[in-house]
Amino acid sequence: MSAAMHDLTAHYSDLLAVRRNDARLRALREIMPGPGATIYVNGRPLIDFASNDYLALSTHPALAQRSIEYINRFGVGSTASRLLSGNIAPFESIERKLAALKGTEAALLLPTGFQANATVIAALSDNRTQILCDKLSHQSLLLGAQSSEGRWTRFAHNDIDHLRHRIGAPSDFERRIIITESVFSMDGDIANIDALCNTATEFGALLYIDEAHATGVLGVCGMGLTAGRNDVAISMGTFGKACGSFGAYIACTSEIREYLINFCGGLVYSTALPPAVLGAIDAALDIIPTMEKQRQMLLENAEHFRSRLKHLGFDTGLSQTQIIPIIVGDDRSAVDLASYLEDAGFFAPAIRPPTVPEGSARVRLSLTTLHTREHLERLCTSMRNWRAN
Repeated sequence: MSAAMHDLTAHYSDLLAVRRNDARLRALREIMPGPGATIYVNGRPLIDFASNDYLALSTHPALAQRSIEYINRFGVGSTASRLLSGNIAPFESIERKLAALKGTEAALLLPTGFQANATVIAALSDNRTQILCDKLSHQSLLLGAQSSEGRWTRFAHNDIDHLRHRIGAPSDFERRIIITESVFSMDGDIANIDALCNTATEFGALLYIDEAHATGVLGVCGMGLTAGRNDVAISMGTFGKACGSFGAYIACTSEIREYLINFCGGLVYSTALPPAVLGAIDAALDIIPTMEKQRQMLLENAEHFRSRLKHLGFDTGLSQTQIIPIIVGDDRSAVDLASYLEDAGFFAPAIRPPTVPEGSARVRLSLTTLHTREHLERLCTSMRNWRAN
């Protein structure tokens, strides 16, 4: 190894050492699915409270069957970007189905939610654009703002007054984009969409709402909190969470869809989603509108669980959904709690900065329809025992 290469790798080793000393080092572990809510982590069976598979569709036989049908008909790979030969027939039929469910003129499928946020926001912005992001927006939304030519700023979490304060003078910008999530991924709370829509209308702003953790779980037919509204310009959602598969969508007007096909690098320069994934998406969109009972049960279990945790003295923040944080504050306490729960048979990894703000390290619990009240009571018992120690 050359001296220059040694110095370069030493630099990265030093950065890793800082993370290790701060109890913030991350590592990959081998995961294998098991029965029900069980997964195998490095070979050990644990009840999974980290999954975003909220409706347990990732193992639904209808999704598997449709995937197989699409493979048999269209092959394994899409072979190219959608603008070349990758735009196989199911894309546009799925987009029409999705637009009808969302109540929008059009929809557009993209490879991933991270890529969609990072490239769509950049495509919509130029140096005469102001971008206003909720402070707790997902990193992909912030990356989209950072990589754009627009001037971006953040407003205090779910604080409409602060958003209004941050909006620049009309003479400074030709357009504005307000960016937020409908359900926040680390806190499980919900944006005030009515107030955001009113603010966007008042200031002539485009409203972009990330529905990754609401799609499938909340709203009309489970299609998110923006479904059926005509005052949200763009909503983004993913198929890799409650929809059980992979990929992302943009729901928007026909004109914005056409614009993104021409200007969004995430679509123009990326290989299209493979047929098996499209089959699973198609099946999920047929099933999700029929799952109202499962959604109701999931949210009732989440409310019951939050109540039990609060009674035990735990801080669950402002959670209103199937995402429930246990906010413990410092990083080492979060790691200790996650380790204790793993020893007790539960998989709920610690979430630390920079994923969440300094001083708000936590264990993030995700409830799914596979969790029973017995699972929740056992987890509460383990939480109480950890607190007692």
